[in-house]
Amino acid sequence: MPGLAILFSGARSRLAEPRAGLAMSPGAGAVLARASSLAAPKAAAGPAHAGSVAAATAVALKALEQAVGTLSHPLALADAFHGYFAFKAAHPDDVKKPFLYFVDYGLPSTTRRGWVFDMSLLSIVEGPFTVAHGRGSSPAGAAIPARFSNALGSDETSLGLYVARELYAFTGHSGSEPYNATGMRLDGVSTGFNDNALARKVVAHGAPYVTSTKAGRSDGCPAMELARASRLLPKLANGGMVFLFAPDARWMNSDPWVTAN
Repeated sequence: MPGLAILFSGARSRLAEPRAGLAMSPGAGAVLARASSLAAPKAAAGPAHAGSVAAATAVALKALEQAVGTLSHPLALADAFHGYFAFKAAHPDDVKKPFLYFVDYGLPSTTRRGWVFDMSLLSIVEGPFTVAHGRGSSPAGAAIPARFSNALGSDETSLGLYVARELYAFTGHSGSEPYNATGMRLDGVSTGFNDNALARKVVAHGAPYVTSTKAGRSDGCPAMELARASRLLPKLANGGMVFLFAPDARWMNSDPWVTAN
């Protein structure tokens, strides 16, 4: 596909420029350096050349970036798409569906910060919509999560890339009241950052504490509105992907799929 490598280079270079008013986290210089390095053509990576991952990422950005609008970090969407295509190139049999559930946890819980994309049609299936973060990731009353963990019992959100597994009947509690919802198991594939998700029972599910205007806090799950979960999770289950982002420099510099060549 002639010209795509040039297009990708321009997209990453432009995204690397901080938007006005953006507070860059410690280590952001290394993140931006990584962005510049990703613009250059790379040698073969697994079953596909890194150049094809770069090209696919560039095309997806061109198609969707304007429609998504301003996010918490200029690399948020680029990292999500790069991670998706890098994993798909390395593990094509695991990505059975073209849907990607993306959440920007650098945005507050009162902001619509979740999307589902069709990565084959390069279109927005649904979004933006509100999504919960883990109660351990922020103190009560704080809208933007600041702590992220892969540890059992942390109740914190785990950043990175997940493969969507099977649906199941989820039972939870909102306050003291039990509720039932559609749930979907998540297999974390960002080693060291979310690969305890199955053991922690971090899943995508519907919750009554998520409304169209704000989201309460979960036990680490990217929970959405009840009706939305019933509608969207069956599309994602058994082979879609999930990408949870935050402008956390340590994770951005180390996630194996975000930084894949």
